[in-house]
Amino acid sequence: MHLSDGVLPTAVAVGSFAVTGLCLALSVKKTNGDDLPKIAVMTSAFFVASLVHVPLGPTSVHLLLPGVVGILTGWSAFVSIFMGLVLQSLLFQFGGLTALGANGLMMGLPAWCAAGIFHYVRGRSAAMEVAGAACASAAAVALASLILAGLLATGGEDFFGVAKIAVIAHLPVVVIEAVIAAFVVSFLRRVKPELLDAPMGWRSV
Repeated sequence: MHLSDGVLPTAVAVGSFAVTGLCLALSVKKTNGDDLPKIAVMTSAFFVASLVHVPLGPTSVHLLLPGVVGILTGWSAFVSIFMGLVLQSLLFQFGGLTALGANGLMMGLPAWCAAGIFHYVRGRSAAMEVAGAACASAAAVALASLILAGLLATGGEDFFGVAKIAVIAHLPVVVIEAVIAAFVVSFLRRVKPELLDAPMGWRSV
């Protein structure tokens, strides 16, 4: 789920960079220096997971992990994901440099969404937390695919078909990532529950 150079209209690409810049500023502001090791690990996980692409017609699918990254890093999720996208673009040409703003929004905003959802079930029963993590991750992937479709649609009618296929192709990913998030949260609750205490919610802004 990477947009390449030349896909988006110039105005959309520039606008996306502007919004991404604001989101990065907020993410950096809310990042605690003590959390940098965890952020680095999650950036690495996002980087590696997104490298394995499965071709599907004119698009491809792969693990996204915005839900897991958001749950574990909170406000820092945006900067974590953006760093992973920059490395993917520079090292492997996955996603274009001019599309980094759009790709950052497509992955970063859903990660914040997942973090917000999980924040409101954190501290409740184990079943609530695991179910909340699954729902948060599923919502993040679904939102990312819808943002992708919306961005592709700005490229004109030629991209409408690709946008529809992209959404449909990621439906299995929604289920897979929900299961992954549920497993991760269930495991961490038993071995290191403090890792699930990433700050989120408007009171932490």
